[in-house]
Amino acid sequence: MQLAPTPRDVVLSDGSARLYRFRADAGPAARRPAVLCVPSLINKWYVLDLRRGASVVAALGAAGCDVFCLDWGEPGDEDRYLEWDEVLARLGRMARTAQRLAGTERLGLLGYCMGGTLAAIHAALQPESVGALVNLAGPIDFAHAGILGHLVQPRWFDPEAIASAGNMTAGQMQAGFAALRPTAPLAKWVSFLDKLAEPEKREAFEALEAWASDNVAFPAAAYVRYIRELYQENRLVQGTHAVAGRRVDLGRIRCPALTVTTSRDTICPPAAALALNERVGSSDRRVLGIPGGHVGAVVGERARAALYPALGEFFQQALG
Repeated sequence: MQLAPTPRDVVLSDGSARLYRFRADAGPAARRPAVLCVPSLINKWYVLDLRRGASVVAALGAAGCDVFCLDWGEPGDEDRYLEWDEVLARLGRMARTAQRLAGTERLGLLGYCMGGTLAAIHAALQPESVGALVNLAGPIDFAHAGILGHLVQPRWFDPEAIASAGNMTAGQMQAGFAALRPTAPLAKWVSFLDKLAEPEKREAFEALEAWASDNVAFPAAAYVRYIRELYQENRLVQGTHAVAGRRVDLGRIRCPALTVTTSRDTICPPAAALALNERVGSSDRRVLGIPGGHVGAVVGERARAALYPALGEFFQQALG
C-alpha cells in the first residue's frame, strides 16, 4: 500500500510548509486550470491524496487541472508563537507562487476542513486572484459547530490557558475529536473484521487508519486566535474577523463558489459550511451533498462516484 502516490515536486518551501505541484500526464501544464488545495492545519495533507483510487488531487489532475497542494508541515516547539495572521500570510505566498508557476491571474482554491475556512478567508482578502472556490466541509458559521463548538464554550474553556504551555499536541487535539464519538474506536475495529476477506476494503481501512494516526500539533498562538475569534465569538460570519488589520468580508468573494457538505459530519455540520453560500457576493453559488462522514465522504467509494467528478467539472467550468 502506497500513501500519497501521485507524483509531485516541491516548488516552494516556507518555514515548515511546502508547496507541491503534481505532475501532469500529458500536455503543457500552463494551459490547464490551476487549482490549489488547502488542507487542515492540524492533519497531514495527504488525506487529499490518500491512495490510488482515493485521491482528490489525482481526480483533479485527470480532469485536466494543474494541481497544487499546500503541506503545512510539522510545527516545532519554536512555532508556538506563529500567529493566525502569519498562517494566512503563508497561504498567500503559496497561492501567489502557484499562480506564477501556472501562468494564471486567477487561481482555483479547494479548502478541506479547516482549510476551507482558511481558503474562504484568503479569497475574501484577495478576491481578484481567486477564480473559483470550493469549501469542502469547512466551517464558516461556528454557531452551528455542533459538539466541537459546545466543547470550547467560553464558560468552561479558556484557549489561552490551554495553550500556555506551548503548541497543542496531536494527542490533545485527538482527545477532542474522540469526545465526539467515544465508541468510534470499538466500532471501527468491529467493522474491520468484516473487511478481512476483501483486499480492496482492507487496504482502504489501513490507509485511512495510517493517516488518522499521523497528526501534527497546532501552533499555540494561532490556536488561541482560532478558538477565541472563530469558535467562541463567531467573528468570521459576523464580518468582524480581521487579518493583518484587514476586515474579512465574505461578500467580497464574487467568483463561483461550491460548498460540499457530508451527511454525517460531526466535525463540520452542514449548516456550518453552508453559511459560505449565504455570505459570498457571487451569483454562482452551488451546493453538493455527499453521503457519509467528514473523512469517509472524501476518500470513500462515494467520493469516486459523486465528489471527484463534480469537483473536476466545477473547476473546468469556472476556470477553463
